[in-house]
Amino acid sequence: MDTDSRSVLVDVRKYDGSLSAQWTATRLGEDEYGVWLGTAQGVPVSSAADGWTNRFAYVMLVPRDEWWTATFCADPGPEIYCDVCTVPQWDTDGSVLRMVDLDLDVVRPRGGEARVKDEDEFAEHRARYGYPTFVSAKAEEACAWLLQAVRRGSNGVEPFASVYRCWLDGLR
Repeated sequence: MDTDSRSVLVDVRKYDGSLSAQWTATRLGEDEYGVWLGTAQGVPVSSAADGWTNRFAYVMLVPRDEWWTATFCADPGPEIYCDVCTVPQWDTDGSVLRMVDLDLDVVRPRGGEARVKDEDEFAEHRARYGYPTFVSAKAEEACAWLLQAVRRGSNGVEPFASVYRCWLDGLR
């Protein structure tokens, strides 16, 4: 586990380029699953509609060359919240992370079962923004994989089973 602590601007856009969400996180480190970012409780988040302040701390996994990110939250947040997005891209010095939100989310509430969220928004935006067939297919494929990987079970899939806990514990 490689550790680090640089500031990272997370810039999430919609397919038309409009702002979805933007906040500053701390680069915690990297392991075989990808880069881990931490966001403390109370960090302001900008969005197109308005903004908000994080109600709980969380760590975010940015995997390599995948169409998703995963957020692991401290209480009272959901245990796991995965965003289906285009493959996240880092700027050359690693200080900005950019991705396009493709609307589909896989959420596992604390103590509950994983479910897909925002399928209606995905369908609406796919039509409105004209998602290419390739993009829609990758989003649906990532969503299906995440749903299976995030489900609870005796042979849980990492990093969704327990690996995230050491990163989250280190953030607190």
